Amino acid sequence: MDYKDIKKLMDDMGNSKLEELEIEFPEGIKISMKKGGKKEVIVEPHVIEASAPMSVPVVQPKEETGIVAVENKNEENCKIIKSPMVGTFYASSAPDKDPFVKVGDRISKGQVVCIVEAMKLMNEIESEFDGEIVEICVKNEDVVEYGTPLFKIK
Repeated sequence: MDYKDIKKLMDDMGNSKLEELEIEFPEGIKISMKKGGKKEVIVEPHVIEASAPMSVPVVQPKEETGIVAVENKNEENCKIIKSPMVGTFYASSAPDKDPFVKVGDRISKGQVVCIVEAMKLMNEIESEFDGEIVEICVKNEDVVEYGTPLFKIK
């Protein structure tokens, strides 16, 4: 099993509703993946009697970037628009276009607020709420996971 195979498994799991996955291959490789708090992939070599050394690819958890932690005493009053899928966040429809929304903009339910590209498909993300954008939680072209907060609405 090589890096591409492991990456494909990670992408497939990210796009599925599975919360946890554990696979043990005949070669002795065991892969465990779990969605939620900590994002990690563990690849454990199984002890195999072999005459030659065996190399096992190891995938290190990707360091999360783009999620901005902000202390906000009124945060409980905010509604959050979360990413409905794994993909790449785009604030505008094209690099040379203005962003769909900016902090301070008033938005209405059903208004397009961003695009999340997943598997070469551009998915317009619409607001589920009426209100005012108080925070944009990710940067343009950041990779987002399912459930990643994108916008805070007041």
